[in-house]
Amino acid sequence: MLLTIDVGNTHTVLGLFDGDEIVEHWRISTDARRTADELAVILQGLMGMHPLLGEELGDGIEGISICSTVPSVLHELREVTRRYYGDVPSVLVEPGVKTGVPILMDNPKEVGADRIINALAAVELYEGPCVVVDFGTATTFDAVSARGEYVGGVIAPGIEISVEALGVRGAQLRKIELARPRSVIGKNTVEAMQSGILYGFAGQVDGVVRRMARELADDPEDVTVIATGGLAPMVLGESSVIDEHEPWLTLIGLRLVYERNVSRG
Repeated sequence: MLLTIDVGNTHTVLGLFDGDEIVEHWRISTDARRTADELAVILQGLMGMHPLLGEELGDGIEGISICSTVPSVLHELREVTRRYYGDVPSVLVEPGVKTGVPILMDNPKEVGADRIINALAAVELYEGPCVVVDFGTATTFDAVSARGEYVGGVIAPGIEISVEALGVRGAQLRKIELARPRSVIGKNTVEAMQSGILYGFAGQVDGVVRRMARELADDPEDVTVIATGGLAPMVLGESSVIDEHEPWLTLIGLRLVYERNVSRG
């Protein structure tokens, strides 16, 4: 079994692979204050419930692959692998790790590890050219060429950030549930805000992706658009440009990176 861990700014997603198939997954909040020991307890609690794993921490885990956008959490996870999984091969995605994705940026080190991992998985699953739209704390748009190169991207405020900002800065507004309103034209304040979030972000996705596709390929129709991230399902039905939805894109990319960096002997 391969354990994959994708640490985002808001949530951490864990996936368990049996070969190429993801057989279990969990989502927990990301807390930069958690220590390595606390993280180990959480891992033991989650994986101890899986029938294919043993009750002891590490039983049944043959490899670990990790990427993190939060440096302090990456540091603690490095300690987890050292103290609790010392005999298990592990890959932490950072400079020097082989991904097979050329990064055509002014400063390649600026690009988040999760965005490169997404690009790798997108090329493996759908080939290029493609655009990956990741609905997380930020909404990111990543462009991958026909040759599998990471060309660049776009970063916009995420859905939850926007909802929180409206609630904080609007004197008569409040934080709302992220849900589909009855109609585009809201009949009350909550529905009006829900409509603005849902259809506003769908329109943003369509507009940004169309512009990216025109720069990425001679024929924009050749560009495959892949959606991922925890909030992707909210926008899928309203966006006209998304071709594929792959909720485990980053975890699949972590599996691929592991296979590229750890010899199967």
